[in-house]
Amino acid sequence: MVWRYLIAAPWIVFVAYWAAGALKTRRTVSQESFASRYGILFLEILGFAMLFSDAAEIGILGHRVVHRTYALAAAGVALTWIGIAIALWARWHLGQYWSARVTLKEDHKIIRTGPYAYFRHPIYSGIDLAAVGGALAIDQWRCLVGVGLIILGYWIKARKEESMLTAQFGEAFEEHCRHTGFLIPRLW
Repeated sequence: MVWRYLIAAPWIVFVAYWAAGALKTRRTVSQESFASRYGILFLEILGFAMLFSDAAEIGILGHRVVHRTYALAAAGVALTWIGIAIALWARWHLGQYWSARVTLKEDHKIIRTGPYAYFRHPIYSGIDLAAVGGALAIDQWRCLVGVGLIILGYWIKARKEESMLTAQFGEAFEEHCRHTGFLIPRLW
């Protein structure tokens, strides 16, 4: 049970930082459609519900994937904290250009500092890594389903974002893509 608190703590920090940061963003000039936004949001919410809600422990979904060990749970907690730290670091560098939706902000720029020097979607990657950590620590089949839905949701969102950024910045964004990873950092 203590693992749940160790996993919940970084998510609470994450939500608090996100709420505070949302108050300081630039004006939106272009955004994804309502249907697109809420289709992706549905996947993400369903994924997080599968990951964190005991109500999803239906049938085999409530069974353990492997025998839980202290090392596996500790690794899961560590990955959760690392993932949230990456997402917060990325959010700090994105600054006023952040949005919960796929958008272009007023005077939008391509961010190339911090984690954005290595990969294009570090917020999504950090959240995905934190979700994987939670799944390792909780260790139930429902968690694997949840992580799959979360990763799928952020992968779709990242693709839509890349399409919008390519249309806006053309060759400059394509050049950025050649030097950075998509959801996994390019370190070479």
